This record gives sequence, structure tokens and C-alpha cells, in this order.
Amino acid sequence: MGKLIYSPITSLDGFVEDEDGRFDWAAPDEEVHAFVNDLQRPVGTYLYGRRMYETMVFWETAATSEEQSAIFRDYTEIWRGAEKVVFSRTLETASSARTRIEATFDTEMIRRIKGSAPGDLAIGGAELAALAFRANLIDECHLFLNPIVVGGGKQALPSKVRTRLALLDERRFGNGVVHLHYRVTNERLP
Repeated sequence: MGKLIYSPITSLDGFVEDEDGRFDWAAPDEEVHAFVNDLQRPVGTYLYGRRMYETMVFWETAATSEEQSAIFRDYTEIWRGAEKVVFSRTLETASSARTRIEATFDTEMIRRIKGSAPGDLAIGGAELAALAFRANLIDECHLFLNPIVVGGGKQALPSKVRTRLALLDERRFGNGVVHLHYRVTNERLP
């Protein structure tokens, strides 16, 4: 059975993008990117909303020449090798291989995928992750806290959801990013 993992790169005040929709401040350096690659390596399926998919589909056609870093080329291969499920009411066709479009986020379908998955699943996008949190589908979180305060925007974690998390690991990177790895206990709080 695969685990469903949410790994947002956030500002210190908990946003994945600022009020203007920008997230350029979240670009990982080589050290963080190599760490992310190792976390993503066991992922067999990515679950995306349309906007996150449209951001991530870059990796489908990213150049893998020697001009790119080994870390960049590694992530390109990791992403291309995984299945992708995109939840969208407006997207009609996929722009990448190994990708299917689903009109609605079906929690029972996600449970079936988790139950039969040979590898882990990663969910990308704060809005989609919020749906999964509310349905008690998220098993783990890898939060990457960046040393920046953006003052508002799209929250990394959903509001009006109270659940306990168990800290499994932590790491501090040279650029000031802090990684926090949690298991979601699914113990709901009042």
C-alpha cells in the first residue's frame, strides 16, 4: 500500500505563493533539490490539480543535456517516470506521457490507488491537498520552510482542519531552508 505524501515548499509564514501568485522565492538550491529528488524517487504517482500540473509539466520537455546539472537531469527522469493523475474540470488533454485527466477529485478512487500502488503517491497543490486532508487521505507531510515572510497568499495547509502530526525527522540546509517530516496521525481534534 502506498503512502500519500504532501511536500509543499512554503514561506515561514505558511504560504506556497504570495498574494500576487508568485513563488519565485521558493526555487530550491542544489542542496535542497538533491534532497527533494531523493524524497521523490519512490513516488510512482503524482496527483495534481490543473494549475500545479501546468507548472510541473515543464519537466516533460525539460532538456536533459550535459548543460543541465546532474540534479536537474535526475529530477527530470524521476518526474517523467511516474504516473500522473490531473484533476480538472477544464483540461481536456494531457501534455505529458503517463498522464490521465479526471474531472473530479474522488476520495474513493484515491483510496483504491493507495491500496494497490506499488510505490508512494505525491499530491501537489495546496487546494488539492486541502481536499485530501479533509478526507483523511494524507499520510505524511514534508514541509520545506523558506527563510522568507511573504505576508499573505495561498496557504500551504488547509484552514478548518485539526489533526495531530508526529514529527519523524528534521533537517536544516545551508541556505536557511528547514525540512520538517511529519506523519499524519489522522487523530482529529475538536
